[in-house]
Amino acid sequence: MGVVIESFVWEPSSKVFVFFFISTFLSIFLLPYFAKNRTFGSFDHTVSSSFARFQRWFLAIYTLSSVMEGLWSVYGEFELASYGVSKETMVFYLCVGYSTNLIIGPLLGVVSDLIGQKRICLLYCVLHLVFSLWKRITMSPSACFANVCLSLAGLIYSFGFETWLVVEHEKQSQRNDSLNETFWLMTFLESASLIGGQVLANWLVDGNVQHGIALSATTSLLLSVVAIICIVRTAKEPLKTLPLRDYSAAFYAYVLGDKRIWFLGTSQACLQFSTAVFWILWAPTIVADGREVNLGLIYPCFLGSRMLGSTAFPWLMSGQSLLRLEDCLVYIYAILGIVFSVVAYDYQEIRTLVILFCLFHGFAGLVLPLLARLRTMYVPNELRGGMISLSQVPANAAILFCLIQRGYSHKIENSTMMALGSVSLFTASGCIYLLRRWGKSPHQDWHKL
Repeated sequence: MGVVIESFVWEPSSKVFVFFFISTFLSIFLLPYFAKNRTFGSFDHTVSSSFARFQRWFLAIYTLSSVMEGLWSVYGEFELASYGVSKETMVFYLCVGYSTNLIIGPLLGVVSDLIGQKRICLLYCVLHLVFSLWKRITMSPSACFANVCLSLAGLIYSFGFETWLVVEHEKQSQRNDSLNETFWLMTFLESASLIGGQVLANWLVDGNVQHGIALSATTSLLLSVVAIICIVRTAKEPLKTLPLRDYSAAFYAYVLGDKRIWFLGTSQACLQFSTAVFWILWAPTIVADGREVNLGLIYPCFLGSRMLGSTAFPWLMSGQSLLRLEDCLVYIYAILGIVFSVVAYDYQEIRTLVILFCLFHGFAGLVLPLLARLRTMYVPNELRGGMISLSQVPANAAILFCLIQRGYSHKIENSTMMALGSVSLFTASGCIYLLRRWGKSPHQDWHKL
């Protein structure tokens, strides 16, 4: 007589989603009543009507762009596997994408500073438009072209919109409160849009991969067209007149020649590296030893954690925290390093792993607007795009190295990559500590280049 073994598919309880929803709701709507800084907590700033209009258009454009990012990030391995693509080939495609960012990335940042951030955001939408058209017409599984387009678009997404916002904010001489509010709203809306992209992609696929890919390409095409129209309708941006020679001299003096920018850039690169390691390894770590897990329900938990974490930023800026921004980042990075250390120890219990990963995303949701605030304090706006893209070079190089060593040579294990992510986060904590010790005053008047 055979023994029947019942299979069990682990998935998070529905109470988890209720918790994230209620906690996020309370964090946002209780802020005006408990904020010490009533100006920040009330969400009622004295801003000009032109900037308020730009802010609404900007957040709408950023939300559409985030949905496009989330729409294609859902398919990924699932689409390639449906075509019979091997794991080694998938690793090769990832290497192509990171190599593209490694080579072209710094140039894109410089180009954005020279031609204007509005134009570079238009390029982001055009890349998605071209990719969607190609995908809709050919229905080809060729992932090299896809990875190049999406990698460049993701790179622009990481610095183009933020730089556009701060340049427009400075041009209209608005208060910093409105800028801080937009920073955390960007992180909040990005996470919500990624969840929306997952829901939309799952609804479009409807059990038929080919049909779902075609509909997703059409949806992405329409979203990119709408985003392009919205960008064009915003205020006209004058063509940059700063010569390349003057830009190079300013970049060397105010970015490469400032140790504080090096510390800040290193901390950004460390966070990017650890985040990339997480997205590469979170699924293999959870389903290790053949465990059956509903990954589609765990993914929204991570983004819900990041949404909740981003809502803590206005509480810090409203006077609830006795710590400076740098002090908060030192402790947060250290906590994130401890989280990665526990995972690197090869812990196997699913519930604990999910909790640790949610903690990582929750604190990451707070770190992102804090770093944006520090960039505003220390980096000249005219050099911001180049600084952010340059800081991503070591992160992309480290990720490419790990992919080659793990995917091809098999010289390192998943736990080793997690340990490297933990080391990078502790390094980021040390860099922020040195930033706090090195200089307490931001740049004075570097924007007049």
